[in-house]
Amino acid sequence: MRVVSVFAVGGLALSIAACGEAPKDDNGGGDTAAKKYTACMVTDVGGIDDKSFNTSAWQGLKAAEAQDKNIEAKYVASKAEADYEPNLTQYVNQKCDFILAVGGLMGTATSKIAKANPNQQFGLVDAKVPESNVFPMEFDTAQAAFLAGYLAAGMTKTGKVGTYGGMKIPPVTIFMDGFSDGIDHYNKTKGKNVQLLGWNKATQNGAFSGFEKQDEGKKQSDTLVAQGADIVMPVAGGAGLGTTAAAQASNGKYSAIWVDVDGCQSTPNCPALLTTVAKNISDAVRDAVLKAAKGEKLTADQGTIGTLANNGVSIAPYHDFDSKVPAELKAEIDKIKADIIAGTITVTSQAQPKK
Repeated sequence: MRVVSVFAVGGLALSIAACGEAPKDDNGGGDTAAKKYTACMVTDVGGIDDKSFNTSAWQGLKAAEAQDKNIEAKYVASKAEADYEPNLTQYVNQKCDFILAVGGLMGTATSKIAKANPNQQFGLVDAKVPESNVFPMEFDTAQAAFLAGYLAAGMTKTGKVGTYGGMKIPPVTIFMDGFSDGIDHYNKTKGKNVQLLGWNKATQNGAFSGFEKQDEGKKQSDTLVAQGADIVMPVAGGAGLGTTAAAQASNGKYSAIWVDVDGCQSTPNCPALLTTVAKNISDAVRDAVLKAAKGEKLTADQGTIGTLANNGVSIAPYHDFDSKVPAELKAEIDKIKADIIAGTITVTSQAQPKK
């Protein structure tokens, strides 16, 4: 059995994830709470234990807390989109110093609450809103997904690979666009015809599962595998765990590509994972909170965009597949990464964040 190390990072207490009605923190004593710089996170509906973007953001808060002992991190889990505004509002009322909203779905609620509280510092992962007091942390994951698409095209034995998303929103479709373009680049370079199932970049239509239910994710990948895909990339938060578990149980019939956080550190399904299209949410969140705790005002126009060049996005190591990925293919992917950074290859998506 492989130890899932992400749960140990920063003292994560993810076992409390089911109790999301009230804010949580990992500080036993409350006698010095009034003196602390409070960094308060509102999760998206996937919850703190999605092993994806919510988990990674919480990791970032805990890293900031570990680095600066004056910081106190806590969170509240949203069970539905209707929880976003009340959860954000309760943290305003609690006078949290930094309120972090996680996920592209939270943009509208964050914008509304930030507009009503212009002196409150907010951070927002995977979206940008007009309010100047909301510091955005976005990621050009199309760049890293391009590498994963090329890899998948080079590794498939059936000539078909698949993807599906949680919802048709920019932080999801940007992965699918980049994946599609990477496959196309492989086909043009090699004179092949690897097919992508589950997403059409031209029409922006494809398969979606929601973010929460693993059985819904499994249904989507079951359909793709039945159509011939032997590599599947879920971009669906916790729902994607239905795919990774099924891939591991398939005895090599198909493999998966995880997203957001290295799946070999965040899921129990590493043997089935070809790689992960990772975005460095944890470092972006950590750095933002540390700056804010030192008195720096973070504004909308100072927001960060993670790219291959600044290590904000990447593909994870191949882990158990390392010996199976040909050296030539690894070298080609390294060259493509360098070309993207140099601007020789341009990766595009309607969902790409803009400064």
